[in-house]
Amino acid sequence: MNSVILVDDQPITNFITRKLLQVEGITIPISDFTNPVLALEEILNKKEQNDIIFLDLNMPEMSGWDFLDKLVENNITPKIVILTSSTSNLDKNKASEYDFVKDYIIKPLSQNKISELCFKHCK
Repeated sequence: MNSVILVDDQPITNFITRKLLQVEGITIPISDFTNPVLALEEILNKKEQNDIIFLDLNMPEMSGWDFLDKLVENNITPKIVILTSSTSNLDKNKASEYDFVKDYIIKPLSQNKISELCFKHCK
């Protein structure tokens, strides 16, 4: 894995996720974006696509669903962890339709959840 990319329109969520990853011992670069359009541009311009992305679903400008669809359109399939406040089974089921969505986590993120995610996906 080359880097971690955090995409959430709430800066505090990105801050907390970054700190939890650092406490977990993640030393690879962590980028965070409050604008999903800018995050997508960055990802599309990368030469290597070996990232893990923490993605919110409900954002202005571009939803997490639109973000995922743009990745598919561009044939880019990084590891995605959905990090959302949505408890909807419809959203959970829709997320499972994307092969590269590895987890669906309901906020708030905790140290236990980040430890489990890192164990499964940060290798």
